[in-house]
Amino acid sequence: MKNQPPRQATIEDVAKLAGVSIATVSRTIRNPEKVAESTRKKVTAAIARTGYTANAMAQNLRMRRSQMVLVLTNSIAEPNFAGMLIGMEKAANERGYGVLIGSTEGDIPIEEKYMGFLSTGMVDGLLLMTGHLPVAGWPKMPLASLPPVVAVGRPVEKEDVCYIGVDDVTAAKVATEYLVSLGHKDVAYVSGGTHDILSDLRHEGYQRGLKEASVPLKDWRIETDGTSEGGRSAVERLFIKDTLPTAFFCFNDNTAIGVISALQLRGYNVPRDFSVVGFDDIAFSKNINPALTTIRQPRARIGEEAMKQLLALVADGLSPHKNLLLHGDLMVRESCAPNSSR
Repeated sequence: MKNQPPRQATIEDVAKLAGVSIATVSRTIRNPEKVAESTRKKVTAAIARTGYTANAMAQNLRMRRSQMVLVLTNSIAEPNFAGMLIGMEKAANERGYGVLIGSTEGDIPIEEKYMGFLSTGMVDGLLLMTGHLPVAGWPKMPLASLPPVVAVGRPVEKEDVCYIGVDDVTAAKVATEYLVSLGHKDVAYVSGGTHDILSDLRHEGYQRGLKEASVPLKDWRIETDGTSEGGRSAVERLFIKDTLPTAFFCFNDNTAIGVISALQLRGYNVPRDFSVVGFDDIAFSKNINPALTTIRQPRARIGEEAMKQLLALVADGLSPHKNLLLHGDLMVRESCAPNSSR
């Protein structure tokens, strides 16, 4: 007697195992964001146990949905990438979506390759961490033909691209006000570059913090490339001048680490001689000596909120103008002290 092939699982099997109606199973597959989280988890588990996943995928194909999202980043080595990806994965998994990661390394041909995923329908949406639309290297595809796009961590300078990230201006203002509260009247801003939108936003916050100080303060901006070597170079350039700041607010933690290193190599003590504040709160910031005072980005929540917004756009075509700026926390550690010269 020949072995009978195993019976394919049906939507009825999933509904029975999950203890819900067939309609609820269908709704969970089609529009998971419209189903309560507890119900969604039960249905997803039942799909996995019964082997109904293939059937669900076939239904998604009929609906012209791949249940996949592309995350495009300049580099997976960027300090904030892993934390944001954790949040993205969490929100995607809860809604039955998978995540593809594309690291462009700033290479236009690589961007073109990943744009092929969008043009062929292999992904339903794009989370963009590069700060620019990949259509710059894909002239064959007009912007209107792209699937839903949400910018994450770095805004795209186009009004029709939704952005989820930290409130750079407010966070930078808080960091600057903290240094002013310690009596620092000359605070240098070590930037991330002349064409870096995040650097410009943080400079704006720095300027606001200075403007609201009770004494007139000088606006020091020193251009760097946002690396630790750039921070070291900024210090060397400053020491050519006749006057020096007493504190540094740096575009990111890597720059701040470079500033501290350069000051220490010159024989100065941080924070006795100079105070230094960074931005991001990367893992290494607490392990240097002195531990770095910095702004902590809510990376996981940024990623989670960005994925939720993108999948809402995929499901319902909601307005893409719902920008969300999250609060950054000042983490006070050992790299700042009251200005001894005041």
